Amino acid sequence: LGLFAPLAPGLEHRAGMERTLLGCLVLVTLGTLLRGAGSAAPLFVGSALAGIGIAVANVLMPVLVKRDFPRHVALMMGLYTAWVPGGAAVAAGLTVPLEQALGGGWPHALAAWAVPAAVVTLVWAPYALSRRPVGDDMPRIKVQGLWRDRLAWEVTLFMGLQSALAYIVMGWLAPILRARGVDAVNAGYVLSASTLVQIATCLAMPALAVRRRSQSSLALGVAVVTLATLLACQFAPLGGVWVWAIVLGAAQGAGFALALTLIVLRSPDARVASQLSAMAQGVGYLIAAFGPLLVGLLRGWTGSFDAAAWLYLLIAAVMAASGIGAGRARHVLEAMR
Repeated sequence: LGLFAPLAPGLEHRAGMERTLLGCLVLVTLGTLLRGAGSAAPLFVGSALAGIGIAVANVLMPVLVKRDFPRHVALMMGLYTAWVPGGAAVAAGLTVPLEQALGGGWPHALAAWAVPAAVVTLVWAPYALSRRPVGDDMPRIKVQGLWRDRLAWEVTLFMGLQSALAYIVMGWLAPILRARGVDAVNAGYVLSASTLVQIATCLAMPALAVRRRSQSSLALGVAVVTLATLLACQFAPLGGVWVWAIVLGAAQGAGFALALTLIVLRSPDARVASQLSAMAQGVGYLIAAFGPLLVGLLRGWTGSFDAAAWLYLLIAAVMAASGIGAGRARHVLEAMR
């Protein structure tokens, strides 16, 4: 996701928002279909194609909200961010039943998810193709300007570090619980519950964020609650693990929604939002990728997950500091105008 996110502003400037998103949908559809070919090479190629489409679309969605729904940021960002964990939960829950119903093993079940992607592509295509791509009247904002902007880096760090903690939870919460004696089935259920609850807070957080002049307290609260509940899942008595996991999921859903909403709120217009979204997600997801990797390395070096707690603390501390800065009511590039 991080590697291809920076391509989004250039593609959007040349082809237009609607046609670029149409291209993303085509890539996701073709990639998903290839994933069901049943061999390793198409699986990896299909995953890469779908990933490119998702990466570019993720950058452009906050821009679309900034451009077309400036008075409805809370509603549109809430709906968009809620569908990310919601879609993941639906896919996780239905893939095995699809495999059993289709009787063709996992390749057919994976390929079946190309159907909803194709439907959305066909619905979006007439509108996208009817829009004539025109050059933007606004001057292009140089990316270098954002790279020297402190606020842009604060937004980027908050995006990347909340994603790092999310990837750690997705990749390591179940193994952590298994190491504590929870059986595999229940560990999976706990992780699923933590993911599902994110839908509610993804819907709610943008509404809370846009009603405030400053979102610094929200960012701080998300970081503190995420850290506390992740540590509780790892060290507190197992009798309360369901509660801790659900609160953890709520905090992480709120953090994800807040990170994307900050891109919209800290941008003075859609063109800047495009550049900031590319920076925040391009750099942010590259930062996030190191989270689960470092947990795995610490687990290998020490023989337990205990040392990873210091990593959680470091990530959450920097996340809180960057979130406090990113939450202040101002726009990127103000000092350069």
